[in-house]
Amino acid sequence: MRIVFMGTPPFAVPTLEALVSAGHNLVAAYTQPPRPAGRGKAPRPSAVQTRAEDLGIPVRSPASLRSPDEQAAFAALDADVAVVAAYGLILPRPILDAPRHGCLNVHGSLLPRWRGAAPVQRAIIAGDTETGVCIMDMEAGLDTGPVRARHVIPIMDEDAGTLTAAIAAAGARLMVEVLADLPAHPPVPQPAIGVTYAHKIEKSEAKLDFSAPSDALLRQVRAFAPAPGAFFELAGERFRLLAATPAPGAGEPGQVLDDQLTIACGTGAVRPTLIQRAGRPAMAPDALLRGFAVPPGMVLA
Repeated sequence: MRIVFMGTPPFAVPTLEALVSAGHNLVAAYTQPPRPAGRGKAPRPSAVQTRAEDLGIPVRSPASLRSPDEQAAFAALDADVAVVAAYGLILPRPILDAPRHGCLNVHGSLLPRWRGAAPVQRAIIAGDTETGVCIMDMEAGLDTGPVRARHVIPIMDEDAGTLTAAIAAAGARLMVEVLADLPAHPPVPQPAIGVTYAHKIEKSEAKLDFSAPSDALLRQVRAFAPAPGAFFELAGERFRLLAATPAPGAGEPGQVLDDQLTIACGTGAVRPTLIQRAGRPAMAPDALLRGFAVPPGMVLA
């Protein structure tokens, strides 16, 4: 097939690579423009742009697809299908209608649950026991299109980074399977019940509230790892809690209970296993405590 690929973050790269490995003709890769990154704020190309250039695929990075010129340039690619994976831009109707078989999206949830921008994080925070990936025909609504295939993935104790990688790999395999035989994967409308929305993550949501139960805090830690990182503040500094386990103990919410940095919650307690001080690499709590005193009895904010 002649395919236009549309994606931006690392989540999209496995699908791009799978399409190439399957022998499809990738006529262009659309991705968001380079963004300022790092201490110098130099423009950094997206993960998709970097990999597409490595593979010799022409890259386009318009800021918008709303102009008639951009829409005409897209239509001129004469694509059989557009494959979309976390592209990040709205596709206007002329874009959706241009490929012969429309636009197929890799979506990281079991639709209609968790339509929207942050399905993996929202599933973890909510305590879902499973998630997955859907291959969906795109339409004007937000993740409302009919689904051609789905794959279920149990949620164990993974963080968002690990779970996202598993979903991305499954989505890549599933997209190749669907494209190999479109008639065998007819689009099925999503059910009207069970719709939930995975709203974009706000950085303020990553602040830990130790008055919550310990299981809720552990889900928050997993949902925001590796980024933006659940955090607490101590002595005017921000500490990112990147991994933790449940622990015995009780006390005032936020109180440090022992010399292993066990922290009391509203109910139960949590023990960090990976923590990061601002401007430092992530480390085990014992390494942190060798250079930064957090005595038992101190209450964290």
